[in-house]
Amino acid sequence: MNTLKTLLLMAFLSIILIFLGGTFGGQNGATIAFIFSLGMNLFSYWFSDKIVLKMYGAQEVSQNSNLYRIVQRLVINADLPMPKVYLINQRQPNAFATGRNPKHAAVACTSGLLEILDENELSGVIGHELAHIKNRDILIGTIASSIAGAITYMSNIARWGAIFSGRDDEDNNGGTLVLAIIAPIAAMFVQLSISRTREYKADEIGAQISGHPLFLANALRKLEMWSTNVFMDASPSTAHMFIVNPLKGNKLASLFSTHPSTDDRIKRLEKLSEKY
Repeated sequence: MNTLKTLLLMAFLSIILIFLGGTFGGQNGATIAFIFSLGMNLFSYWFSDKIVLKMYGAQEVSQNSNLYRIVQRLVINADLPMPKVYLINQRQPNAFATGRNPKHAAVACTSGLLEILDENELSGVIGHELAHIKNRDILIGTIASSIAGAITYMSNIARWGAIFSGRDDEDNNGGTLVLAIIAPIAAMFVQLSISRTREYKADEIGAQISGHPLFLANALRKLEMWSTNVFMDASPSTAHMFIVNPLKGNKLASLFSTHPSTDDRIKRLEKLSEKY
C-alpha cells in the first residue's frame, strides 16, 4: 500500500510539472527546468554520504565496537552488503542512513542514541535505517526533489515574469501569478507526503529486519521524548534523513516536518506486532 501511494504521489508531482510546462514554457521549458534541477540533485545524491557525514563530524567506528556488531548481524537479516558505520558526537538520540546505493551506504548514530537504548531498541533503529537502504529511499527522494525543484524553478520564472510584464493583460498575469504561487506549495506538500510514506515503509521493513516491531516502537517513544527536550545542531536540509525529526525543539521548522507523527508510527508498529 505504501509503495502504491509513493507511485501515485510521484505521478502527481509529474503531472504538476507537465501542466506547468505547458502553461508557462511549453514542453521545452519543462524539460530544461527538470534537467537543471536533476543535475543539481544528482550531484547531491552522488556525494550525499560524504557531504552529510562531514557536516556532522561523523567518525567511523571500529569493527570491534558493539554498534558495528549489531549492524553486522542485521545486514544478514536484510540481505544487504555491510555499510560503513559512523558515530556522531551529539547528545540528542538519533540516526540516519545515507549513500547512493546498497553497495555505497553508511549508517550513522549519535552518541546520545547509544546511551539511552538497550540492544533490542538499538536493533529496531538500525533495522529501520537498513530498510531505507534496501528500499533505495535516497534515490526516490532525489527524484522527488528534482521534480519539485523544477516546479519551483519554473514557478519563480513565471511569477517574476507576471510581476514585471506590465498592465496590458492584468487578468492573465493575475492568474499566472496565483498558479505560480500555488504550484510550488503543492509540490512541497506532495514531496513531504512521499517522505512520510517512505518512513512508514521503512518502519515495516525495519521491523522484519530487527526481528520484532516493538523493538522500534519502544525506541521511538524514547527518541520522541528526548528529541523534544534535547537540542541538536542539525541543518533543515538534512532533517528528512533522521529517524525522528531532529528539529522538534524548533516549532517553526517542525511545521514542515518530513516525518509522520511518532505516535502514529508507534500505533502502526504495535498493530503490526500482533502478527508476531
